[in-house]
Amino acid sequence: MDPNQFDNSISPGRCVRTPADYWAFVPNPLPPTLQIDWELAGLLAEANARLGELSGLGRTLPNPHFLIQPYIRREAVLSSRIENTQAGMDDLFFFEADESEPPRVPDVREVANYVQALKRGLERLKDLPVSGRLVREIHERLMRGVRGGLATPGEFRRTQNWIGPPGCTLNEATFVPPPFDEMIEAFSAWEKYLNDAPKEPVLVQCALMHYQFEVIHPFIDGNGRVGRLMITFLLCERGALSQPLLYLSAFFERHREEYYRRLLSVSERGDWRGWIEFFLRGVAKQAREACENASAILSLHDELLDRVRSGSGPRIAPRIVDHLFSNPVVSIPNLARMWKRKYPSIQRGVEYLEKIGILKEFTGMRRNRLFWASDIVDILSGRSSPGRTDKS
Repeated sequence: MDPNQFDNSISPGRCVRTPADYWAFVPNPLPPTLQIDWELAGLLAEANARLGELSGLGRTLPNPHFLIQPYIRREAVLSSRIENTQAGMDDLFFFEADESEPPRVPDVREVANYVQALKRGLERLKDLPVSGRLVREIHERLMRGVRGGLATPGEFRRTQNWIGPPGCTLNEATFVPPPFDEMIEAFSAWEKYLNDAPKEPVLVQCALMHYQFEVIHPFIDGNGRVGRLMITFLLCERGALSQPLLYLSAFFERHREEYYRRLLSVSERGDWRGWIEFFLRGVAKQAREACENASAILSLHDELLDRVRSGSGPRIAPRIVDHLFSNPVVSIPNLARMWKRKYPSIQRGVEYLEKIGILKEFTGMRRNRLFWASDIVDILSGRSSPGRTDKS
């Protein structure tokens, strides 16, 4: 890392030379001194308004399950994609439908772990604040049994990590997080800031919290994904979201280069305004898209249920339709085991949905068959959602 890239007079931290003769960056405790102008205040107001609309939608949903489950999976795919996984929504759906089969894409296990980590974190928020304990529990679940799984899942790093092009050394790195002792101190300050009733608006808290976590980089691997999870957890914990329906990874992935550049610019030049502006634009954008997508998903759910109920299908068929919005790829044996129902009952429901065009058999085999709802896959994957061609 080149310390000359960091302007010590305005950087929110300091470059330190380690005994091993490399440079690392140690951040100052939060919060920084911020200058809020009218333009930034306007962005904050817009982001809060969009977030309020989404939170209000979450309060009025008769069954938010239909949105929460698809949104969690989409977030898992996109947040993992920022870390260069190749698995898509289709791969995740097929893997979850039958985990006994080899995955179509090896790194789909990482995405499935993200889903479980997100669910675990949301459940733990009932008992824990956003804290070091929560962070370590989430990291352990995220890294279990996947690449990086040997890098002490759930434990803070004791060796130096760094960020830069593949194959680069510490001295060639773009950024080197704080060494172990300074990292522990910085993380304690991060935790203290979040639990000492910060005065900043909650969205600004989220922006500051996420930047600081990425700079501290407390784990050998998985820091980016854990840091992005913390945004949703903090919004839910602070009551800014009634349901976990906002995820920023779609925005960060779409603007990946700017995302990393904005974070680095804070460290190098103290450009808090640029990072917070980028973050608020992401919140406004994703909250608006989430509301639009919610309407499309609920409309499709109503349409499919109307098709089922207008016929003479078996009583189990509507329940299978509901389940398809959690995972639109199903097998008859798995559903029978999950619901403790007899195989013929599930078979009649699945075959009826195949008959009316909601499900299609995918494998072409007589045994171990998988069925998928292509219309649901498309809308949950964003391939037929409103505004999906918008790259802004």
